[in-house]
Amino acid sequence: MSRRNPANRQHYPFNLANPEREVKLLSGKKLDRSEHSLLGIHLVTYRDIEAAAARLQGQANLTPVITSRTVNDRTRSQVFFKCENFQRTGSFKFRGAYSALSNLSPAQRQCGVVTYSSGNHAQAIALSGKLLGIPTAIVMPQDAPLVKQEATRGYGAEIIFYDRASGQREDLCRQLAQERGAVIIPPFDHVDVIAGQGTAAQELIQAVGAIDLLLVCCGGGGLLSGCAIAADALSPGCRVIGVEPEAGDDMTRSFQTRTLQSVSHPKTIADGARTLRPGELTLPLVLRYVQDMVTVSDQALLRSMFFLWERMKLIVEPTGALATAALLEGIVSAPDRRIGVIISGGNADIQQLAHLRAS
Repeated sequence: MSRRNPANRQHYPFNLANPEREVKLLSGKKLDRSEHSLLGIHLVTYRDIEAAAARLQGQANLTPVITSRTVNDRTRSQVFFKCENFQRTGSFKFRGAYSALSNLSPAQRQCGVVTYSSGNHAQAIALSGKLLGIPTAIVMPQDAPLVKQEATRGYGAEIIFYDRASGQREDLCRQLAQERGAVIIPPFDHVDVIAGQGTAAQELIQAVGAIDLLLVCCGGGGLLSGCAIAADALSPGCRVIGVEPEAGDDMTRSFQTRTLQSVSHPKTIADGARTLRPGELTLPLVLRYVQDMVTVSDQALLRSMFFLWERMKLIVEPTGALATAALLEGIVSAPDRRIGVIISGGNADIQQLAHLRAS
């Protein structure tokens, strides 16, 4: 994979010589770990994941872990798929959203929540708000999959569209929050969101026991960092590898260079991984707890997604198949090992993907 820096990619002065000890913000200011909590830069711990699990008790689905003899034979390993496509709202995002909203104060709940999302986080915030009686508004790109738009509205959220090519969703979200006095719950760069996402790996390891390798899809890094923390606590020695689409490899390049890097409007079928850059919370956590990052092409991603559909009878969206693709395409190989794979979501636009399959 090329590490050149094309015109649509940028890097920021976010160099981490020791991620366990210090964080360097985009402004260039280094923070000693003792200062993290003062500025919201809290390096999430397994205690946070345990607290999130308690908040999610009785609300999040205990999603199944599925095995396949075909996959085991093909990879010469023992593979356990944690199927978050069976989670409420169809993806792991419900874990982080409910974890964060349920931890708001009564005054914050009354003011409401705003966020930005291409779809899965939007649905998760919308349903969590409905369950908790919190008004929600979502800043969403105009080209978000229709199935995700309709589901978000169905859960009662207000949608504010923006043009992905020209708009800055974070700026619009901040403007709305200021006007309404609402709380912003971002898709990944939030302590309670990261902790909630980590419960997916917590459940997987509690169900199957220690694993040697954990493959996790990566957009902004909330699921990856949360799962890596859980694996570190529950299965010491487990290697954690994050998987991104080739066109949206901002976390991979950030990991390799230890410098926060971005990509402008990545064009990939994995719409849930079109993040522009890692978060200020997630990157230090990834550098501390994750052992490697890899990328997969859209073609490989589609092959693996359709394999899951046809051979394992699992409806998975492209982003949800990232970790599976790294394994089935041989990008990551671990013969005779116990491997966990997080399938992150199943909110697939069936008509669009069927057209791609036909072509």
